Order: sequence, then structure tokens, then C-alpha cells
Amino acid sequence: MAAPTELPPLAPGATIGILGGGQLGRMLSQAASRLGFDVVILDPEENSPAGRVSRGQIVAAYDDPTALNVFGRVCDVVTFEFENVPAASVERLAEAGALVAPGPVALAVAQDRVEEKTFLNGVGAPTVAFAAIDSLDDLTAALQTLGTPALLKTRRDGYDGKGQVWIKSAKQAAAALAELGGRPAILEARADFTRELSIIAARGRDGTIAVYPLGQNHHAGGVLRTTQAPAAVDAKTERRARAIATAVLEGLAYVGVIGIELFDLGDGRLLVNEIAPRVHNTGHWTQDGCVCDQFEQHIRAIAGWPLGPVTAHARVQMTNLLGADIDQWTKLAAKPDHRLHLYGKAEARPGRKMAHVNRIAPL
Repeated sequence: MAAPTELPPLAPGATIGILGGGQLGRMLSQAASRLGFDVVILDPEENSPAGRVSRGQIVAAYDDPTALNVFGRVCDVVTFEFENVPAASVERLAEAGALVAPGPVALAVAQDRVEEKTFLNGVGAPTVAFAAIDSLDDLTAALQTLGTPALLKTRRDGYDGKGQVWIKSAKQAAAALAELGGRPAILEARADFTRELSIIAARGRDGTIAVYPLGQNHHAGGVLRTTQAPAAVDAKTERRARAIATAVLEGLAYVGVIGIELFDLGDGRLLVNEIAPRVHNTGHWTQDGCVCDQFEQHIRAIAGWPLGPVTAHARVQMTNLLGADIDQWTKLAAKPDHRLHLYGKAEARPGRKMAHVNRIAPL
């Protein structure tokens, strides 16, 4: 197969494959449909939120070799909606000749927190100090170096505050490791930050980069509750965030949209908390705040189209609706300055992301 940069842009009518059938896949599929593409979803959940708004869905495990073979044959380009898709499945698709964007390298880096932070520091995107933890001895030594409090996380699979525990004194080391099931972990030094920011950026097949304005985020219980964008930042902070995004995108030879979470230390320094090789919850504000939102931007990038404009035309406060929050939908839908985005999930479990609402105000 020709290199992605040598391939012509996908024409309307081509098929885009999405690994994952949740809300991000649903909104990607809707964006692709607006641009004239067909979409096929691969997800083990029958009748998934994304599958219901797409041309079709293959119901199978993400590592099912037969399903991956069929999926790769029917799709002109394959992408994914969450980073816990097995990297081996993405590699299998790529080795079989399918065009996959972002590629397996970006996915593998983002799936392992030690690999991720090592990569970030290597491209000049600083993080908190950290140490790889494979045993209690490792943890004891790391606590002496990094101090307390420190955050112990599993190296893989954690999200939305899961798979992590704060250690406030060295005496808690053994219990903290046991709480994570003794799995390979990473210990992160505490970041003394003033606020949490994020930046959504995209890189096209030709290397063109587009960066959205920064958002300011508020988390509760490890879960994002609100994003306000564009964030009130000075020019220096904006330039530094853009430089970080550019370094990450180019370092991964990335194609598509990426989300980068940042700690603002308040003294002109930014630290990268984590990267997500996909469209991101903190970028939902772009749906009603920008001409080209993050979902359309991702489809444009992986299809080889020109990237769209990223200038904000409105100020937006995005709020996640979790669990029973969805019961407010009639009230929220009646507000003229609110735009409600429902995910089509049947069961409103506590803490489950059911929808988000964008409250719009003039710039």
C-alpha cells in the first residue's frame, strides 16, 4: 500500500471504519455522514450507540481475527474511538494492508503510562516526575525519591479516576499496591497546579496542523464535569500549549485529532497530564463553538481532506450529564442558549456519561 501522504483524499461514498461503538464513535459517525461517507462500526455490544447511526455494525470482540479481516476489507480507512482497543488488533489491520489512523504507535504509547510519559519528555513536553513500579521495593524506593503525597496508577487500562490511588505516607505503600491488584503501575509526583487545561489539535496526512483554543476543565471524582472554552489564558500560555501539541503530533507522525490534558502551574509552566489519541471529552465544546468541530476535523484528517477552521465563534460551557442527570433533558432542551447532545444509551447507571450540554454565549 502507498504511504498515507501519497494516497488521494477519500471521496464521498467511501467507507470509514470505527473501532468502538460508544458516544465518541456515534458522534464521529454522524460527522462522517454529513461529509458523505458510509460508516461501519466494530463493537462487541449489539445495537451500540454508534451502530444505530451507522451503515452497519460488526458485532464481535476487538481481537476477533475473522471480524478484523472482514472489517479491514470493507473499510477504506479505520480509526478508533477509545484508546483501550487492543494495539495488536490495530497492528493486525495495518499489517493486512488496511489504512489505520491514528496508527498503532500512537495507540501503544497512550496505552502505557510509563511509555507515554517517557515519550512526552523525549519530545520536550514535560510531565511530573514519575517512576515505573513493578514491586513493593520499587514503590518504597520511588516514594523516597518523589515524596508524598504521590499518585499510584496502573500502567494500563485506567480511566475516569479508576485504577489509581493517592499515597499520603510511605506506610500506605503495600495497601495501595494491593488495591491496584499488584498490577504493573506508575508512581507520579504531585503536581502543584492552579488549574487544569486541555488542548485539542489535529494533524492531516500532509503534516498540516490545526490547534483549537484551550479549554479549562473541572473534574470531580476523577471524572470531567465541565469545560469552559476558550479558556482565559495569556499569549505565552497559549503559545506553549500549541508548541506542546505540535511536538506530540509530529513526534508520533500522527494523523487525526488528539486530546492533551495539561496542568497549569501558574508561573508560565505547563505540564502534560496525559494524551488521548482520539477525539476527547474536553473537545465537545467545539460542536457549538467552532465552524468545524473536533469530530468533523478527525474525519477530515483521516480521510486526507483539508483540515477545517478552528477559530471559536462562541464561548461555551460544556457540562457532562452523568447517570440520572439525563432526567433533566426536557428542562435543558427548553433553554434557548443550550445545545443538548444525547448519546442514545438505554441505561442511566450512576456515573455513566449519558449526554452533554453546551451552554453558548457570545465571545
